[in-house]
Amino acid sequence: MATTSERHPVERLLAIMARLRDPESGCPWDRRQTFESLIPHTLEEAYEVADAIERGDYDDLCDELGDLLLQVVFYARIAEERGLFDFHQVVERLCDKLERRHPHVFAGVRFASEEERKRAWEAVKQAERRAKGRDEAETGVLDDVPVTLPALLQAEEIQNRAARQGFDWVEAAPVFAKVEEELQELREAWASGDEAHICEEVGDLLFVAVNLARHLGVHPETALRQSNRKFARRFRYMERRLAASGRKMTDVPLGDLDALWEEAKEGREA
Repeated sequence: MATTSERHPVERLLAIMARLRDPESGCPWDRRQTFESLIPHTLEEAYEVADAIERGDYDDLCDELGDLLLQVVFYARIAEERGLFDFHQVVERLCDKLERRHPHVFAGVRFASEEERKRAWEAVKQAERRAKGRDEAETGVLDDVPVTLPALLQAEEIQNRAARQGFDWVEAAPVFAKVEEELQELREAWASGDEAHICEEVGDLLFVAVNLARHLGVHPETALRQSNRKFARRFRYMERRLAASGRKMTDVPLGDLDALWEEAKEGREA
C-alpha cells in the first residue's frame, strides 16, 4: 500500500483532509468546521491570491493558490461526509461545464464573430439554468447574482448582465455625463442635509463610477485596490518623515501635511 507521500498529489491532499476530519484522531479545529464557518476563510484566501498577483510575488502566489485549493477540498470533504457529493464529482462537473461552454474548442463549432460566441455562451448558461429547474419565465437575469459579493464586484456583474440584454450605453461619453449628473445630485442632497438622501446619492455615484470603469475597460475592484495601495504608500511616507523629526501627525498643521503629501506624490515615498 502506498504511503501518503507516495500518492498522486491530489489524492495525497484528499487523504490528508480526510485524516484532519477524522472524528476520533483528526484536528479539533478542522472537525468543527462547516460550510458556513469556512466562508470568511475562503474569501480571505481569494483576496490573498489577488494580493500576491498584484505584488508580483509568484512564489507567494504558489502558496496562496494552495490555500485556496484547500478551501475547495474542505468543502468537498464536508459534502462527502453528508452524502451530498465528493471532490471527484466537483472536478467532473467542472470538466463537463468547461467542455460544454467551449464548443469552439472541444466540439469543432465555428463562430462567425465574437458576438455570436457570446450569444452561444449565454444560450448554454440558460440551458444550464433550465436543467437546474429554474423557469426562465420566472427567473430574471439578475436573480442569481450572489448577494454576498463585495459591492463593487456585484455592481459590475449586475451591469454586465444588463449590458448583455442590450441595456447599456454604446460608448463612454454619455457615462461621463451621467457621472457629472450624479455628482450634482449628491451636492444637492448634501445641501439638503437629508442623510438618507445623501446615502442614496453616494450609492448612485459609486454605481455609475463602476459603469464608467466598465466602458473604459478597467476592472473597478482592481483599480480601487491600486489606489488604496498608492494612498497607503504615500501616507506611510508622511509617517516616516514626521517620525524622523519627532512629530506626531495629529499635532502638525494641515498645510504641512499637504506639503508632505506633495513630496510623496513626486515619488519620494519609494
